[in-house]
Amino acid sequence: MARHNELGRRGEDIACEMLVRDGYAIVARNRRMHHYEIDIVALKGERMVFAEVKTRSDGSDPLDAVDEKKMAHMARAADIFIQAYGERYEAQFDVFGISFSGDEYKVEHIADAFLPPLKQYSK
Repeated sequence: MARHNELGRRGEDIACEMLVRDGYAIVARNRRMHHYEIDIVALKGERMVFAEVKTRSDGSDPLDAVDEKKMAHMARAADIFIQAYGERYEAQFDVFGISFSGDEYKVEHIADAFLPPLKQYSK
């Protein structure tokens, strides 16, 4: 496995552990919905969390990678997922930024990071 894939998987494992600790059940990981991908889908009651995890080890801010286009793709993927698996859920979009320095890491978790775009989804 490529080093960046391994790093990304470690970041997703950490994010899943945090969500489970907060009472969420992990429903799916790395789920492809058409040509979009959802890193983590978690459920707690009627709230379904769609989480994007960005992991870096080069000193850059992982949250910089979550731009307007990424948010639109997350919203579109969530819409497809909810339609396929039941529309009774309220969607929440979380973003995890995980920075590694050797074996040490720092997590920034932004719960309910954004509302889905009200305009047509970006291409």
